[in-house]
This record gives sequence, structure tokens and C-alpha cells, in this order.
Amino acid sequence: MQSQTRLTDSRLANIGAHTIFDGFLTYRRRFEAITARAQERFEQRDWHGARQDAAERLDLYREVVNGVVYDIRETLAERLHNKLVWASMKAVYSGLIDERDDWELAETFFNSITRRIFTTVGVDPQIEFVHTDFAAPPTPARYPIYRTYGRTWSIAELILAILNDFAFNVPYEDAERDAQQVAARIADHLRTSGALRVIDRAEVVDAVFYRDQAAYLVGRLFCGPYLVPLVLALHNRRRGVLVDAVLLDENDVSILFSFARSYFHVHAPRPYDLVHFIKKMLPRKRIAELYISLGFNKHGKTELYRDLLYHLATTDDKFVIAPGTPGMVMTVFTMPTYDLVFKIIKDQFAPPKTTTRRDVMERYRLVFRHDRAGRLIDAQEFEHLRFDRARFDDRLVDELCRVAASTVQADAESVVVRHCYVERRLIPLDVYLKAADEAAAEAAVIEYGQAIKDLAAMNIFPGDMLLKNFGVTRHGRVVFYDYDELGLLTDYNFRRLPKPRDEEEALSAQPWFHVGPNDVFPEEFPRFWELTGRLREVFVAHHGDLFTVEFWQNMQERHRRGEILYILPYREACRLSSAI
Repeated sequence: MQSQTRLTDSRLANIGAHTIFDGFLTYRRRFEAITARAQERFEQRDWHGARQDAAERLDLYREVVNGVVYDIRETLAERLHNKLVWASMKAVYSGLIDERDDWELAETFFNSITRRIFTTVGVDPQIEFVHTDFAAPPTPARYPIYRTYGRTWSIAELILAILNDFAFNVPYEDAERDAQQVAARIADHLRTSGALRVIDRAEVVDAVFYRDQAAYLVGRLFCGPYLVPLVLALHNRRRGVLVDAVLLDENDVSILFSFARSYFHVHAPRPYDLVHFIKKMLPRKRIAELYISLGFNKHGKTELYRDLLYHLATTDDKFVIAPGTPGMVMTVFTMPTYDLVFKIIKDQFAPPKTTTRRDVMERYRLVFRHDRAGRLIDAQEFEHLRFDRARFDDRLVDELCRVAASTVQADAESVVVRHCYVERRLIPLDVYLKAADEAAAEAAVIEYGQAIKDLAAMNIFPGDMLLKNFGVTRHGRVVFYDYDELGLLTDYNFRRLPKPRDEEEALSAQPWFHVGPNDVFPEEFPRFWELTGRLREVFVAHHGDLFTVEFWQNMQERHRRGEILYILPYREACRLSSAI
């Protein structure tokens, strides 16, 4: 092999660009191979295998990037940090990807390599694709990503045609029955929404979306000037595949693609077109969130950063301390007209917190790799961000420098954040309950208890279940976002409170019995929850079993037996009668 020291800069740049490009091809090939298993997992009802695939795919990007970084270090050697070489590499790489259908993912992959090599503070357009090199999309679509269905004699006939086109290697339980029930739901929706009752055409994505124990057909109906989302949720029961639910409302479909859910497994050779197809149905969803929901979380992070740059460039918004009760582990800031929050781990944690920075980061990693069941926010991890100092409120800068000096540096010109988590801003549940009317507050309290139960069903124990650690989404759903004490449910020891043996023990302010580090006493939960009056009564009526040891131990036993519990990602009202 020719010594790299004898190569010209241009030749070395060519080799380096091809090394990164080959790494990207490896990533995409393996990503698609894992994704392709989803159909067989669904057909065979292999839910354990589906979970293993999800974890494997989540770990894939880092694994491939690590290998490419090693190869690049070996290839560039003493010219590893030569920015002229890297600028040439970027130009060569841009030429390699300019006719690919996944060019945007390829640009993000290149950025991942450069940021690992340079740990750039801020961004460097010379060696990164801060903005895409191409007019999006740079290539015309070779074929449509959806199937089109024209007007039919009846809605049932249309739905039956769709189901038959998406046949599996296991039969439908009763496709005609399901088509009739779906058609009745659609007709009722068109009538109540004021849309035309005649469907001019339907467009359905030419790939099935798989997640957990369900498959989804995703499309849209055109009724004159009206566009109606159409999602058919399919389950594979022992007697065959059936339509479990039909989603026709934008809010229901938005929740399905929520930032609090695990990623879909769907064949997407041209992600841009698929994302923008969904975007037309969900106009309030960020492009970033849609990429993330499809498993392209790294590019979603790129789009999120570009969205942030756009907001900073087009507004005078300043970063301020986020409203709500201050956390003991994280300091949080936001912008008043921007619906994201930035969370930084503090240098020191106030008592009684005993966790460490490493523990907190490992718990965020656990959430990333775990089934979130619509109850855990997906946070994006950023490093080495640089902002204009003028965009920061003085009180926020003082706060950051006081509690997170090892992570934040500020001078007269800029604020540099070495590490933070970025996630959707929600209304803290304690704040929401104070402002909501009686009906909304009661609904939120019921949701709060259900969120805890859904987490338990996913083998997650929140640890700290105070109201301030939960938030309310724009859809009224309650999700958990404080992960510093979160853990696997099966790692805890749920106990009954021992009965005192005498008056001295009964009156003792401190436990008179041994308490292990993972011991939990559900009977004590009411002492720490701030619910009072009517809201407390509502909670106990719906979720009083959370105060019993039996609930938690039963859930633990189910997990230890290997049972995989399934949480429906849509309202019960969306389900068909034949599926219930």
C-alpha cells in the first residue's frame, strides 16, 4: 500500500471522502436489512425479535461511525486536522452523493465524522454541511412513494382494495368485515366534519409502517378540497390479521408519530419524499420530528439544529430560564416563542440527590434505547453549541455560570454550551393543574396515573413521581421528562411498610427498620404527591391500586416471565368493534 505521507492533499481527500462514503453505504445497507425484518416479525408474532431489532438498529449508527472515525484517523494520519484537506473531502463527498435518494442522510453522516474528529465549537461550513449543498430534492423521484386509488362504487370497496394490495404471508381474519367497519367510520367522519362524502381518490404509502406489535397503512383521502388522514392499524391475532383501529383525525395521527414514542420500521429509500408526504397530513409537526419518528434520528437532529438557526435568524427571541419549579439535577432554559427546552446537567446536585453526571447520562441513554410507550420524551443530545451572548437574558447567564460552569462558558461575545439535551417544551403538570378548569384538571390527573401505569408496563419506574416531573402535551397527554432517578422496574424492591412493634417505633420520625437503596414503599406515595381535595379523590378512584404492593409486584412478575405488554398508541374510540 502506498504510504499516505507521499500522497498529495487532493489524492488524500479523495481517499478520505470515499472512506466516509463507503461507511455511509454500510450503514444504510445494514439499516435497511434490520428494517426489512419487521414484516417477518409481525407475521410470526415474534415480539421479542422485534424488540431486539429495534435495539440493534438504534445502536447501529454509533457502531458504524466509530469504525469510520478509526479508518479516517489511520488514513489522514498527521493531516487529520488539516481543514484544507477536509474542505476538499467535503467537495468530493458532495459529488458522490448528489444523485442518491438519501442525500440528506449522507450529509448528516459526513457531519457526524467531522464533529467526532474536530469537536468543533459552533459549526464550520467549510468542513460541515451546516445547510444542505443541494436544492431539495436534488434528484427527481424515480417512482412515487404511494399507491393511488381512484373513485370506487363504495368506500368499503376502496378499503378492501387497499387491504388486498397490502396482503401478508398470513391471511386476514376477515378483510370484508373490516372494510365495511372502516368504511362506516369514514362515512361518519366525513359527515360530522363537513367534508364531501365522496372520495375522489386515496393515496397510501407503498410501504408498511411497523412498530411494536402493530403494522400501519398510512395514507390520505381527497374529498373535494378536503384532505383527510387515513391510518389503518393492523394487528396479527392467532386467527389472522385484522384492522384494529382507523385514525382519521390529525390529532390522533400526530400522537401516533409522537416525540414520546419509539421509531417506526418502514422501508424508505427516499426519506425526503416520505417525510413530506406525512408533513402534508400533519402540518404542525416539525420536519425534524418526522425524520426522527422514521428512525433517522441523527438527521432529525440536523434538521432540529437548522430549525433553531432559522428561529434565531428570524426573531429577536432571547434565551431565558424556563418556567416551572427549578430542578435539582438539571438547569433548563428556553425561548418564549420557541417550543423547545435546553437541559444542562448541573455541576453539583443538592441533597438528597446522590446520583452522578454519568448516572444521568446513562439514564438518558436507557430512555433512548427503550420502548417509550408515548410516556417518555425523546431528547436529542447536542455538544459544543455556540450562541451569540446578546441572545441570552443576563439572569440566565448568571444561573448557567453558577450551577454549570464546567459545561457552559460565557464571555462578552458568546455563550458556549459543551453538552445539553434538547426536547419538546411541555407545560409542567403542577403548573397545568393550577391553571386548568375542573374538567381539564381531572382529565390530566387520570392521565397522570395512566402514564405511571404505562411506564410500569414497559418495565420503567420513574423514581421521582412528583407532579413537576411530568408535563402535558398540546393533545392533553401526560408524559414523564425527569430521568435522573428513572430505572428498570425489575431492579426495585417493592415492600409493605412493617407494622411498628411499640409506641416509640410508631412515633419515630425516621424509619426504625432497614431500608435498602432500591426499596420502595407504595403505601407512602400519597405522602409525597401534591394532589388534594377533588383531584386526589379522582386519582384514587381511577388509580388507587398504585398505592398497593400487589400492583407493582404483579407487574414485575410479568416482566420476569418475559411477557411483552402492549400499550395502544391511539384512543380506544378509534378501535373497531370486531377488534375489541
